[in-house]
Amino acid sequence: MGAAEAEYPVAVEQPRFYYGWVQVALAAVAMSATLPGRTYGLGLIKEPLRGELGISDLSFNVLNFWAIVIGAACVPVVGRLIDKLGTRTMLALVAGALGASVVLMSRVTNPTELAVTLTLVRGLGQGALSVVAIALVGKWFRRRAGLAMGAFTLLLAVGFIAPIFAVEMAVKSAGWRAAWEWVGLALLFGLVPLGILIARSSPEACGVTPDEPTPDAEQAAPMTLSAALATPSFWVYTAAATVFNLVFSALTLDNELLLQEHGLDGKQANALILGVLMVSGLPANVIAGYLARRRPLGKLLGVGVAILAASLILFPFVTTLGLAAVYAVMLGASGGIITVIYFAVYGHTYGRTYLGSIQATVQVLSVFASASGPVLLAFVRAQNGSTAAFFYTFAAIAMVLALAAWAVRTPVRAVPPPEEEDEGW
Repeated sequence: MGAAEAEYPVAVEQPRFYYGWVQVALAAVAMSATLPGRTYGLGLIKEPLRGELGISDLSFNVLNFWAIVIGAACVPVVGRLIDKLGTRTMLALVAGALGASVVLMSRVTNPTELAVTLTLVRGLGQGALSVVAIALVGKWFRRRAGLAMGAFTLLLAVGFIAPIFAVEMAVKSAGWRAAWEWVGLALLFGLVPLGILIARSSPEACGVTPDEPTPDAEQAAPMTLSAALATPSFWVYTAAATVFNLVFSALTLDNELLLQEHGLDGKQANALILGVLMVSGLPANVIAGYLARRRPLGKLLGVGVAILAASLILFPFVTTLGLAAVYAVMLGASGGIITVIYFAVYGHTYGRTYLGSIQATVQVLSVFASASGPVLLAFVRAQNGSTAAFFYTFAAIAMVLALAAWAVRTPVRAVPPPEEEDEGW
Protein backbone atom coordinates (compact mmCIF):
# COMPACT_ATOMS: atom_id res chain seq x y z
CA MET A 1 0.00 0.00 0.00
CA GLY A 2 1.43 3.40 -0.98
CA ALA A 3 1.75 6.45 1.24
CA ALA A 4 -1.20 8.23 -0.32
CA GLU A 5 -3.40 5.15 -0.08
CA ALA A 6 -2.64 4.78 3.62
CA GLU A 7 -4.47 7.99 4.38
CA TYR A 8 -7.81 6.74 3.11
CA PRO A 9 -8.60 3.20 4.26
CA VAL A 10 -12.06 1.74 4.51
CA ALA A 11 -13.85 3.61 7.28
CA VAL A 12 -14.76 1.76 10.44
CA GLU A 13 -17.19 2.66 13.18
CA GLN A 14 -16.09 5.80 15.03
CA PRO A 15 -15.70 5.20 18.79
CA ARG A 16 -17.43 7.51 21.25
CA PHE A 17 -14.07 8.85 22.46
CA TYR A 18 -11.62 9.94 19.78
CA TYR A 19 -8.11 8.72 20.64
CA GLY A 20 -6.64 11.76 18.93
CA TRP A 21 -7.24 13.73 22.14
CA VAL A 22 -4.78 11.45 23.93
CA GLN A 23 -2.27 12.35 21.22
CA VAL A 24 -2.91 16.05 21.91
CA ALA A 25 -1.95 15.56 25.57
CA LEU A 26 1.10 13.48 24.63
CA ALA A 27 2.15 16.08 22.06
CA ALA A 28 2.03 18.77 24.75
CA VAL A 29 4.28 16.62 26.96
CA ALA A 30 6.66 16.06 24.03
CA MET A 31 6.78 19.75 23.16
CA SER A 32 7.41 20.62 26.82
CA ALA A 33 10.29 18.13 26.74
CA THR A 34 12.04 20.30 24.12
CA LEU A 35 13.05 22.56 27.06
CA PRO A 36 16.79 21.68 27.01
CA GLY A 37 16.98 22.59 23.32
CA ARG A 38 15.32 25.99 23.68
CA THR A 39 16.77 29.37 24.58
CA TYR A 40 14.89 29.75 27.85
CA GLY A 41 15.91 26.22 28.88
CA LEU A 42 19.58 26.81 28.14
CA GLY A 43 19.29 30.15 29.91
CA LEU A 44 18.77 28.26 33.17
CA ILE A 45 22.30 26.82 33.03
CA LYS A 46 24.12 29.30 30.78
CA GLU A 47 25.90 31.34 33.47
CA PRO A 48 27.19 28.48 35.67
CA LEU A 49 28.10 26.46 32.57
CA ARG A 50 30.18 29.12 30.87
CA GLY A 51 31.68 30.18 34.20
CA GLU A 52 32.89 26.65 34.88
CA LEU A 53 34.25 26.18 31.34
CA GLY A 54 35.74 29.69 31.15
CA ILE A 55 33.71 30.78 28.08
CA SER A 56 32.87 34.45 27.53
CA ASP A 57 29.30 35.59 26.98
CA LEU A 58 30.04 36.53 23.36
CA SER A 59 31.73 33.20 22.65
CA PHE A 60 28.79 31.29 24.09
CA ASN A 61 26.29 33.31 22.02
CA VAL A 62 28.27 32.70 18.83
CA LEU A 63 28.53 29.01 19.67
CA ASN A 64 24.80 28.91 20.35
CA PHE A 65 24.01 30.56 17.00
CA TRP A 66 25.99 28.00 15.03
CA ALA A 67 24.53 25.16 17.10
CA ILE A 68 21.05 26.34 16.04
CA VAL A 69 22.00 26.66 12.37
CA ILE A 70 23.90 23.36 12.09
CA GLY A 71 21.45 21.49 14.30
CA ALA A 72 18.57 22.43 12.00
CA ALA A 73 20.08 20.14 9.33
CA CYS A 74 18.57 17.08 11.04
CA VAL A 75 15.01 18.42 10.93
CA PRO A 76 14.14 17.64 7.25
CA VAL A 77 15.48 14.10 7.72
CA VAL A 78 13.30 13.60 10.77
CA GLY A 79 10.31 15.01 8.88
CA ARG A 80 10.67 12.46 6.09
CA LEU A 81 11.12 9.65 8.61
CA ILE A 82 7.92 10.70 10.38
CA ASP A 83 6.02 10.12 7.13
CA LYS A 84 7.73 6.75 6.54
CA LEU A 85 8.06 5.26 10.03
CA GLY A 86 5.29 7.07 11.89
CA THR A 87 5.21 9.45 14.85
CA ARG A 88 5.27 6.63 17.43
CA THR A 89 8.65 5.30 16.29
CA MET A 90 10.13 8.74 15.74
CA LEU A 91 9.00 10.04 19.13
CA ALA A 92 10.88 7.21 20.83
CA LEU A 93 13.99 7.63 18.66
CA VAL A 94 14.20 11.41 18.87
CA ALA A 95 13.37 11.58 22.59
CA GLY A 96 15.99 8.89 23.27
CA ALA A 97 18.64 10.68 21.21
CA LEU A 98 17.83 14.01 22.85
CA GLY A 99 17.97 12.48 26.33
CA ALA A 100 21.36 10.90 25.63
CA SER A 101 22.68 14.20 24.22
CA VAL A 102 21.54 16.14 27.30
CA VAL A 103 23.25 13.60 29.59
CA LEU A 104 26.46 13.93 27.54
CA MET A 105 26.20 17.73 27.68
CA SER A 106 26.03 17.55 31.49
CA ARG A 107 29.51 15.98 31.42
CA VAL A 108 31.36 18.33 29.03
CA THR A 109 34.78 19.55 30.11
CA ASN A 110 35.81 21.91 27.29
CA PRO A 111 34.35 24.18 24.57
CA THR A 112 34.75 21.56 21.83
CA GLU A 113 32.66 19.00 23.68
CA LEU A 114 30.13 21.72 24.44
CA ALA A 115 29.92 22.67 20.75
CA VAL A 116 29.12 19.09 19.71
CA THR A 117 26.58 18.35 22.44
CA LEU A 118 24.91 21.77 22.21
CA THR A 119 24.44 21.29 18.47
CA LEU A 120 22.82 17.90 19.09
CA VAL A 121 20.58 19.26 21.84
CA ARG A 122 19.51 22.24 19.73
CA GLY A 123 18.83 20.18 16.61
CA LEU A 124 17.03 17.33 18.38
CA GLY A 125 15.16 19.51 20.88
CA GLN A 126 14.17 22.80 19.32
CA GLY A 127 14.02 21.23 15.87
CA ALA A 128 13.29 17.50 15.60
CA LEU A 129 11.20 16.86 18.72
CA SER A 130 9.11 19.97 17.99
CA VAL A 131 8.23 18.58 14.56
CA VAL A 132 7.32 15.20 16.05
CA ALA A 133 5.07 16.87 18.64
CA ILE A 134 3.23 18.91 16.01
CA ALA A 135 2.87 15.87 13.76
CA LEU A 136 1.36 13.86 16.63
CA VAL A 137 -1.63 16.20 16.49
CA GLY A 138 -1.56 16.95 12.77
CA LYS A 139 -1.68 13.27 11.79
CA TRP A 140 -4.89 12.82 13.79
CA PHE A 141 -6.85 16.00 13.11
CA ARG A 142 -8.08 17.98 10.12
CA ARG A 143 -11.74 18.88 10.66
CA ARG A 144 -11.08 19.84 14.28
CA ALA A 145 -7.44 20.85 13.78
CA GLY A 146 -7.94 24.35 15.15
CA LEU A 147 -9.73 23.08 18.25
CA ALA A 148 -7.06 20.41 18.81
CA MET A 149 -4.22 22.90 18.43
CA GLY A 150 -6.00 25.33 20.76
CA ALA A 151 -6.12 22.61 23.41
CA PHE A 152 -2.48 21.75 22.63
CA THR A 153 -1.29 25.31 23.21
CA LEU A 154 -3.30 25.61 26.44
CA LEU A 155 -1.63 22.47 27.80
CA LEU A 156 1.73 23.89 26.74
CA ALA A 157 1.21 26.89 29.00
CA VAL A 158 1.45 24.55 31.99
CA GLY A 159 3.89 22.20 30.28
CA PHE A 160 6.43 24.94 29.66
CA ILE A 161 6.20 26.70 33.03
CA ALA A 162 6.38 23.72 35.42
CA PRO A 163 9.65 22.23 34.04
CA ILE A 164 11.29 25.66 34.06
CA PHE A 165 10.67 26.08 37.78
CA ALA A 166 11.72 22.48 38.47
CA VAL A 167 15.02 22.80 36.57
CA GLU A 168 15.70 26.22 38.09
CA MET A 169 15.31 24.82 41.60
CA ALA A 170 17.48 21.81 40.73
CA VAL A 171 20.25 24.07 39.40
CA LYS A 172 20.22 26.11 42.62
CA SER A 173 20.19 23.08 44.90
CA ALA A 174 22.39 20.55 43.07
CA GLY A 175 24.26 22.48 40.39
CA TRP A 176 23.80 22.69 36.65
CA ARG A 177 25.44 19.34 35.83
CA ALA A 178 23.17 17.30 38.10
CA ALA A 179 20.08 19.22 37.00
CA TRP A 180 20.90 18.76 33.32
CA GLU A 181 21.62 15.06 33.80
CA TRP A 182 18.22 14.62 35.49
CA VAL A 183 16.55 16.28 32.50
CA GLY A 184 18.27 13.83 30.14
CA LEU A 185 17.32 10.82 32.27
CA ALA A 186 13.71 12.03 32.44
CA LEU A 187 13.65 12.00 28.64
CA LEU A 188 15.22 8.54 28.42
CA PHE A 189 13.16 6.84 31.10
CA GLY A 190 10.04 9.01 30.99
CA LEU A 191 9.13 10.26 27.54
CA VAL A 192 10.57 7.32 25.56
CA PRO A 193 8.48 4.59 27.26
CA LEU A 194 5.47 6.92 27.47
CA GLY A 195 5.64 7.44 23.72
CA ILE A 196 5.95 3.72 23.00
CA LEU A 197 2.97 2.92 25.21
CA ILE A 198 0.62 5.76 24.24
CA ALA A 199 1.62 7.24 20.86
CA ARG A 200 -0.12 6.01 17.73
CA SER A 201 1.01 7.24 14.33
CA SER A 202 -2.44 7.76 12.81
CA PRO A 203 -6.14 6.98 13.28
CA GLU A 204 -5.70 4.10 10.83
CA ALA A 205 -3.17 2.51 13.19
CA CYS A 206 -5.99 2.16 15.72
CA GLY A 207 -8.71 1.24 13.22
CA VAL A 208 -10.37 4.63 13.75
CA THR A 209 -12.05 6.78 11.10
CA PRO A 210 -9.84 9.85 10.40
CA ASP A 211 -11.03 13.27 11.51
CA GLU A 212 -11.58 14.70 8.02
CA PRO A 213 -13.34 17.98 7.10
CA THR A 214 -15.97 16.73 4.65
CA PRO A 215 -16.66 13.62 2.58
CA ASP A 216 -15.24 15.39 -0.49
CA ALA A 217 -12.10 16.52 1.31
CA GLU A 218 -11.70 13.05 2.77
CA GLN A 219 -11.25 11.71 -0.74
CA ALA A 220 -8.87 14.46 -1.86
CA ALA A 221 -5.29 13.37 -2.50
CA PRO A 222 -2.72 14.59 0.06
CA MET A 223 -0.06 16.97 -1.24
CA THR A 224 3.62 16.05 -1.31
CA LEU A 225 6.23 18.50 -0.06
CA SER A 226 7.12 19.60 -3.61
CA ALA A 227 3.45 20.16 -4.46
CA ALA A 228 2.94 22.18 -1.27
CA LEU A 229 6.01 24.30 -2.01
CA ALA A 230 4.49 25.18 -5.38
CA THR A 231 1.40 26.79 -3.79
CA PRO A 232 1.29 30.50 -2.86
CA SER A 233 -0.55 29.65 0.36
CA PHE A 234 2.44 27.70 1.72
CA TRP A 235 4.74 30.69 1.40
CA VAL A 236 2.20 33.16 2.74
CA TYR A 237 1.44 31.01 5.80
CA THR A 238 5.12 30.26 6.37
CA ALA A 239 6.28 33.85 5.92
CA ALA A 240 3.67 35.07 8.40
CA ALA A 241 4.70 32.48 11.00
CA THR A 242 8.45 32.99 10.55
CA VAL A 243 8.17 36.79 10.77
CA PHE A 244 6.36 36.37 14.08
CA ASN A 245 9.07 34.00 15.35
CA LEU A 246 11.82 36.37 14.22
CA VAL A 247 10.26 39.37 15.94
CA PHE A 248 9.24 37.50 19.08
CA SER A 249 12.72 35.97 19.60
CA ALA A 250 14.31 39.41 19.20
CA LEU A 251 11.92 41.04 21.66
CA THR A 252 11.96 38.38 24.36
CA LEU A 253 15.75 37.94 24.35
CA ASP A 254 16.42 41.70 24.42
CA ASN A 255 13.34 42.88 26.28
CA GLU A 256 14.98 44.36 29.37
CA LEU A 257 17.45 46.43 27.34
CA LEU A 258 14.70 47.63 24.99
CA LEU A 259 12.59 48.80 27.92
CA GLN A 260 15.55 50.51 29.56
CA GLU A 261 16.14 52.41 26.31
CA HIS A 262 12.57 53.71 26.70
CA GLY A 263 13.29 55.07 30.17
CA LEU A 264 11.61 52.23 32.09
CA ASP A 265 12.86 49.98 34.85
CA GLY A 266 13.91 47.02 32.69
CA LYS A 267 13.29 44.27 35.23
CA GLN A 268 9.99 45.66 36.50
CA ALA A 269 8.58 46.34 33.04
CA ASN A 270 9.84 43.01 31.69
CA ALA A 271 8.11 41.11 34.52
CA LEU A 272 4.89 43.00 33.76
CA ILE A 273 5.10 42.25 30.04
CA LEU A 274 5.82 38.55 30.52
CA GLY A 275 2.84 38.22 32.85
CA VAL A 276 0.52 40.09 30.48
CA LEU A 277 1.75 38.04 27.53
CA MET A 278 0.66 34.87 29.30
CA VAL A 279 -2.70 36.28 30.41
CA SER A 280 -3.56 37.63 26.95
CA GLY A 281 -2.14 34.69 25.01
CA LEU A 282 -4.25 31.97 26.65
CA PRO A 283 -7.67 33.47 25.81
CA ALA A 284 -6.41 34.10 22.27
CA ASN A 285 -5.51 30.39 22.02
CA VAL A 286 -9.04 29.42 23.05
CA ILE A 287 -10.77 31.90 20.75
CA ALA A 288 -8.57 30.99 17.77
CA GLY A 289 -9.19 27.28 18.37
CA TYR A 290 -12.94 27.88 18.51
CA LEU A 291 -13.06 30.08 15.41
CA ALA A 292 -10.80 27.76 13.41
CA ARG A 293 -13.76 25.40 12.88
CA ARG A 294 -15.95 28.24 11.64
CA ARG A 295 -13.69 30.63 9.75
CA PRO A 296 -10.98 30.14 7.08
CA LEU A 297 -7.60 29.61 8.71
CA GLY A 298 -5.88 32.05 6.35
CA LYS A 299 -8.18 34.88 7.39
CA LEU A 300 -7.66 34.12 11.08
CA LEU A 301 -3.90 34.13 10.49
CA GLY A 302 -4.27 37.49 8.76
CA VAL A 303 -6.01 38.92 11.83
CA GLY A 304 -3.26 37.64 14.12
CA VAL A 305 -0.49 39.12 11.96
CA ALA A 306 -2.35 42.45 11.69
CA ILE A 307 -2.45 42.64 15.50
CA LEU A 308 1.28 41.89 15.52
CA ALA A 309 1.86 44.80 13.13
CA ALA A 310 -0.13 47.11 15.41
CA SER A 311 1.91 46.07 18.46
CA LEU A 312 5.16 46.80 16.59
CA ILE A 313 3.93 50.24 15.59
CA LEU A 314 3.03 50.97 19.23
CA PHE A 315 6.28 49.83 20.85
CA PRO A 316 8.48 52.85 19.90
CA PHE A 317 5.99 55.02 21.83
CA VAL A 318 6.02 52.85 24.97
CA THR A 319 7.34 55.08 27.77
CA THR A 320 5.00 54.12 30.63
CA LEU A 321 3.98 50.86 32.28
CA GLY A 322 0.42 51.41 31.06
CA LEU A 323 1.50 51.54 27.41
CA ALA A 324 3.81 48.58 28.04
CA ALA A 325 0.80 46.58 29.24
CA VAL A 326 -1.24 47.55 26.16
CA TYR A 327 1.65 46.54 23.92
CA ALA A 328 1.98 43.20 25.74
CA VAL A 329 -1.76 42.50 25.40
CA MET A 330 -1.54 43.04 21.64
CA LEU A 331 1.62 40.96 21.26
CA GLY A 332 0.21 38.16 23.40
CA ALA A 333 -3.08 38.11 21.50
CA SER A 334 -1.31 37.99 18.16
CA GLY A 335 0.95 35.19 19.39
CA GLY A 336 -2.02 33.21 20.68
CA ILE A 337 -3.77 33.37 17.32
CA ILE A 338 -0.72 32.83 15.13
CA THR A 339 0.51 29.86 17.19
CA VAL A 340 -2.77 27.95 16.92
CA ILE A 341 -3.06 28.58 13.19
CA TYR A 342 0.62 27.77 12.62
CA PHE A 343 0.20 24.37 14.25
CA ALA A 344 -3.10 23.60 12.47
CA VAL A 345 -2.94 25.06 8.98
CA TYR A 346 -0.46 22.72 7.25
CA GLY A 347 -2.18 19.44 8.06
CA HIS A 348 -5.58 20.97 7.33
CA THR A 349 -4.46 22.41 4.00
CA TYR A 350 -2.13 19.74 2.61
CA GLY A 351 -3.35 16.52 4.19
CA ARG A 352 -1.75 14.16 6.69
CA THR A 353 0.34 11.77 4.62
CA TYR A 354 3.33 14.05 3.97
CA LEU A 355 2.79 16.35 6.96
CA GLY A 356 6.12 15.41 8.57
CA SER A 357 8.14 16.58 5.58
CA ILE A 358 6.07 19.73 5.14
CA GLN A 359 6.15 20.72 8.80
CA ALA A 360 9.88 19.98 9.02
CA THR A 361 10.56 22.41 6.18
CA VAL A 362 8.55 25.07 7.96
CA GLN A 363 10.38 24.34 11.23
CA VAL A 364 13.79 24.83 9.62
CA LEU A 365 12.73 28.24 8.32
CA SER A 366 11.27 29.07 11.72
CA VAL A 367 14.49 28.13 13.50
CA PHE A 368 16.57 30.30 11.17
CA ALA A 369 14.17 33.19 11.72
CA SER A 370 14.36 32.81 15.50
CA ALA A 371 18.16 32.76 15.38
CA SER A 372 18.27 35.82 13.09
CA GLY A 373 15.89 38.05 15.05
CA PRO A 374 18.22 39.14 17.86
CA VAL A 375 21.07 39.60 15.38
CA LEU A 376 18.99 41.89 13.15
CA LEU A 377 17.78 43.92 16.13
CA ALA A 378 21.34 44.39 17.40
CA PHE A 379 22.50 45.36 13.89
CA VAL A 380 19.79 48.04 13.57
CA ARG A 381 20.69 49.41 17.00
CA ALA A 382 24.39 49.56 16.10
CA GLN A 383 23.72 51.29 12.76
CA ASN A 384 21.12 53.81 13.92
CA GLY A 385 21.59 54.17 17.66
CA SER A 386 17.92 53.25 17.95
CA THR A 387 15.68 50.25 17.32
CA ALA A 388 12.70 52.16 15.92
CA ALA A 389 13.58 51.26 12.32
CA PHE A 390 13.42 47.56 13.22
CA PHE A 391 9.89 47.92 14.58
CA TYR A 392 8.55 50.04 11.73
CA THR A 393 10.13 47.84 9.06
CA PHE A 394 8.69 44.62 10.44
CA ALA A 395 5.35 46.30 11.14
CA ALA A 396 5.12 47.11 7.43
CA ILE A 397 6.17 43.58 6.46
CA ALA A 398 3.64 42.10 8.89
CA MET A 399 0.82 44.22 7.48
CA VAL A 400 1.60 43.11 3.93
CA LEU A 401 1.61 39.48 5.08
CA ALA A 402 -1.65 39.99 6.97
CA LEU A 403 -3.33 41.17 3.78
CA ALA A 404 -1.79 38.30 1.82
CA ALA A 405 -2.96 35.72 4.38
CA TRP A 406 -6.47 37.17 4.27
CA ALA A 407 -6.59 37.06 0.47
CA VAL A 408 -4.68 33.88 -0.43
CA ARG A 409 -6.75 30.96 -1.62
CA THR A 410 -6.50 27.48 -0.16
CA PRO A 411 -5.14 25.13 -2.84
CA VAL A 412 -7.57 22.61 -4.28
CA ARG A 413 -6.28 19.09 -3.76
CA ALA A 414 -7.06 16.76 -6.62
CA VAL A 415 -9.43 13.86 -6.03
CA PRO A 416 -7.62 10.58 -6.83
CA PRO A 417 -9.31 8.29 -9.34
CA PRO A 418 -11.03 5.23 -7.91
CA GLU A 419 -8.93 2.10 -7.83
CA GLU A 420 -9.77 -0.48 -10.50
CA GLU A 421 -10.12 -4.09 -9.51
CA ASP A 422 -7.53 -6.45 -10.92
CA GLU A 423 -9.49 -9.01 -12.94
CA GLY A 424 -6.63 -11.50 -12.61
CA TRP A 425 -7.39 -12.03 -8.90
